[in-house]
Amino acid sequence: MGWTFKLHGAVAAVLGAALLVLTALTWLPGTLPLPGARWSMAVVGVLLFPIFVSALVRVFLTRADRHSVLLAFRCLPGRVQIGLAAACVSGVVMMVFSTAGEANQQSAEVREGRYFVFDTTPHSRGTVEVSRSQYQTVLESDQRSMLAIPGMLFIGAAYLVLAAGELRRTDRIVKPS
Repeated sequence: MGWTFKLHGAVAAVLGAALLVLTALTWLPGTLPLPGARWSMAVVGVLLFPIFVSALVRVFLTRADRHSVLLAFRCLPGRVQIGLAAACVSGVVMMVFSTAGEANQQSAEVREGRYFVFDTTPHSRGTVEVSRSQYQTVLESDQRSMLAIPGMLFIGAAYLVLAAGELRRTDRIVKPS
């Protein structure tokens, strides 16, 4: 496997793991001190788009089917397989627990010292005023989603690019007759 595949996969895996660790930290008491959450999520989005799209392009350029990509992933070292699988499973578990506890409220905000959330309950959609504790709960739930989804996409990009690198390596070794 070429060094660019390794570097691409490592960057994607590290960014994904960092976001999943931040997601896990949202379950600790108190709020996660993310300075300027909108700014930090913009940076994540700017990093996610080229990394994920280039991983998809690299897989498509191998012209491999899903089964071949899975077999190529199985040819990676065991620690890499376990690390990516553990990150993927932990991300899915965090997303399931995050969405299971939601009370149809999202987009927490503070206006004039009062706390508001957007209620998505059928037949009563709209912005409602809530207590500070409910505001904190909704804010943490929003942070979990905003961190876990890009984290999972980064882990998926690492999986794709490392499998594509392995496919490329095997294509160079095996010469058609």
